[in-house]
Amino acid sequence: MRLQGKMALITGASAGIGAATAYAFAAEGARLLLAARRAGKLAEVASRALALGARSVHSIDLDVRSRHAVQRAVDELPPEWAEIDILVNNAGLSRGMEKLYTGRIEDWEEMIDTNVKGLLYVSRAVVPGMVVRRRGHVVTLGSMAGELVYPNGAVYCASKAAARAINDGLREDLLGTPVRVTSIDPGLVETEFSLVRFHGDAGKAANVYKGIAPLRGEDIADAILWAVTRPEHVNIARVSLTSVNQANTLLVHREA
Repeated sequence: MRLQGKMALITGASAGIGAATAYAFAAEGARLLLAARRAGKLAEVASRALALGARSVHSIDLDVRSRHAVQRAVDELPPEWAEIDILVNNAGLSRGMEKLYTGRIEDWEEMIDTNVKGLLYVSRAVVPGMVVRRRGHVVTLGSMAGELVYPNGAVYCASKAAARAINDGLREDLLGTPVRVTSIDPGLVETEFSLVRFHGDAGKAANVYKGIAPLRGEDIADAILWAVTRPEHVNIARVSLTSVNQANTLLVHREA
């Protein structure tokens, strides 16, 4: 299946995996709906995507934590942008790395509101149109953290376990329609993820990837591109990937 002329909505598209996915889709001639909170960064991604071959780009200043903002953004899309073929639910984050009994409740709320409720809000706003048009593909950015909890990450891991369950449930609910549902579940990926987790502490963020060759945003974008370009009768339920330095969320080999 080719992406030429296909409409793709990517949330969290201003950096990291979202931006890398935008560039990968752009090179295939897709039309891109890019959504994120950072309008300046989003404009930079949009400009590069056009240079890489995107047929057209439309940007949306959007915080997926707001149910009303999400629904309004989808409802108010211009007619030529309303028929979304691919939804990449990429918006997500981690905050803090403390023991559960000392964690900041504000961090918990931000993770749950973004990773779980935001995923639900966007899917609820977009998927009905796919069902009516009898075409579409929903891709959710999960995590290996949704499979195996690691110390000091209980709430983040729980949010990704929820995303996994939501994704599987959506696939079940769409049975009998042509709409496909995929979860992409990576291990350690070097993006702004750890910088956000540690509230801007660059030293702590760098230590996460010390002594390993982590995955990059481009690696995840490549997996997403592969999943959405399979023949229309093929549904890739889940892709789990790590660097060669990682076996699971608990076992990471670091070079001296």
